[in-house]
Amino acid sequence: MITSDASDNQVAAERGLQKLIAGNQRFMQGQAHFPTVCKETLAELAREQKPFATILGCSDARVPPELIFDANFGELFIVRVAGNVVSPEVMGSLQYAGAHLRTPLFVVLGHARCGAVKAALEYKLKGREDRSRIQILVNDILPGLPEFGGELSEEEKLASAIEANVCWSMNQILETPEGQNGIKIGVKLVGAVYDIATGLVRFLA
Repeated sequence: MITSDASDNQVAAERGLQKLIAGNQRFMQGQAHFPTVCKETLAELAREQKPFATILGCSDARVPPELIFDANFGELFIVRVAGNVVSPEVMGSLQYAGAHLRTPLFVVLGHARCGAVKAALEYKLKGREDRSRIQILVNDILPGLPEFGGELSEEEKLASAIEANVCWSMNQILETPEGQNGIKIGVKLVGAVYDIATGLVRFLA
């Protein structure tokens, strides 16, 4: 049975998702509002933040969530790390967003040509090890990479690995008590991949 709170969260999450989709469409069409700020807005945000979505994304400079979703100040709670990997620190940030900010929508946002996923793929397929701290990121990504047949091109393998990595991050979140409880109370977790060549964010089914 779904409680009224869960139902409210589901409605808010779907509304937030549609808002992200609409913002990305404006961005792609060159009609983005882009963040604007005034003293009144800053004063209000200084008192509290009420983001409608939390986004776990990659640190890549070409993938700024606020811009590609045409979001304003205070609308998105952003956690960024190379390869959108899930670490204890990342989970702590996501837990904060759920427990204190109560965002009803969580998005794991990967992107085309991700360097971190490419490094993990090269280690998996060619044994090419990276520098020590980068290798820590690589090791976090490796368990989620699929097996590949020889018929795929390098570009196709990378695209498949990037999507698989988004799903891997989502699975890790869902396996936590907080993730499981979030689903019970109507919180929505979705995956997405940003195409850096076109500007389109493709949400995964």
